[in-house]
Amino acid sequence: MDDAAIYAKLTTIFQDTFDDDDLVPHGEMTASHVEEWDSLAQIRLVVAIEMEFDMKFAVTELGTLQTVGDMVALIRNQLP
Repeated sequence: MDDAAIYAKLTTIFQDTFDDDDLVPHGEMTASHVEEWDSLAQIRLVVAIEMEFDMKFAVTELGTLQTVGDMVALIRNQLP
């Protein structure tokens, strides 16, 4: 799966998680870019991503993420 396909899936997840149909994640996006992105939203976001991509993140991996681009790279590296 290429990055464009990952971003397409993430767009749906972000829009559902943050209840914002105009929200489009991009590589440099951080939690500070989304007003509703708090610790609870982070948990919901991670769970939705894990379910959509049928994977499980390690807590240590999640702790290294700074941007959505980092998340995309992590997803890409875990996909078969």
